[in-house]
Amino acid sequence: MASQAESQHPRKAFGWAARDSSGVLSPFNFSRRETGEKDVTFKVLYCGICHSDLHMLKNEWGNSIYPLVPGHEIAGVVTEVGSKVQKFKVGDKVGVGCMVGSCNSCQSCADDLENYCPKMILTYAAKYVDGTITYGGYSDTMVADEHFVIRIPDGMPLDAAAPLLCAGITVYSPLRYFELDKPGLHVGVVGLGGLGHMAVKFAKALGAKVTVISTSPNKQKEAIEQLGADSFVVSREQDQMQVRAAMGSLDGIIDTVSAVHPLFPLIGLLKNHGKLVMVGAPEKPLELPVFPLLMGRKIVGGSCIGGMKETQEMIDFAAKHNVKPEIEVIPIDYVNTAMERLLKADVKYRFVIDIGNTLKASS
Repeated sequence: MASQAESQHPRKAFGWAARDSSGVLSPFNFSRRETGEKDVTFKVLYCGICHSDLHMLKNEWGNSIYPLVPGHEIAGVVTEVGSKVQKFKVGDKVGVGCMVGSCNSCQSCADDLENYCPKMILTYAAKYVDGTITYGGYSDTMVADEHFVIRIPDGMPLDAAAPLLCAGITVYSPLRYFELDKPGLHVGVVGLGGLGHMAVKFAKALGAKVTVISTSPNKQKEAIEQLGADSFVVSREQDQMQVRAAMGSLDGIIDTVSAVHPLFPLIGLLKNHGKLVMVGAPEKPLELPVFPLLMGRKIVGGSCIGGMKETQEMIDFAAKHNVKPEIEVIPIDYVNTAMERLLKADVKYRFVIDIGNTLKASS
């Protein structure tokens, strides 16, 4: 007799999953729901690897549910739409980012800020409204409510589009909200990984002058020559002379670092009334020195992805201004090696899994 999950989710799917907090991924057969009246079903062609996938695989944030199929930078082509779907048709290029549901009735949802809805449903390792576990994009097919599906513009290749759905919106949203999007402003970007390199590109496209702040002096050349940053500051304590030269020069800073790091030198780089915005997610609390905040009316804030309306705006802006992530496309059977490399920051700057050509279901 078919289980309740099978009767609710009769559509066979195949992906790669971790079974426990070792985080090791291997082939996994599972099922997805039928296309509901407001659902879009699409064939997954590419899926980006986000640093949060690594945290979730190893249960470092304590909220993982196994078996866990990661992936929330998902791009593909529509294969089926529900009877009440209005925005999409078969053959459209689409994507799904970090969330697949929200309550639709709170103030955040009314304000197009589904990402701050207290009942926001994550794309993977969360409970869906029917009580089943959500599975992400390291898989051959995806089903999502059309409200949480993004249209990928014609000018944007699908492999480049995938990381925009998390890394892109994560840095675009705070640049807009904290008004660091005006030409002539001076924006700092801490960390030059998947998020950081996108922050540099978006800030430049919005007209800002950009300074990269990094602990690695060897990243200076690529920051300036490849990514278009205007200047580079080494943030290590022993290199304080170089930091001192940049003191009080920045209108805002986007801090993308997900490891524990000192905030004091960063606050010093801000002008009076400057804003330090955290988008990385360190496992442990950071130390916040208050005195330098008081002495310049400075702000430390945070930002988490963006709502659906803003995510669509971001990817349209990216296509118009040719803002694309730097990616390394890999086959699915390389994914565990990619995770080891990601842990060592050995990627420029985002792994993208070629799901369409390399994910093959075992018979």
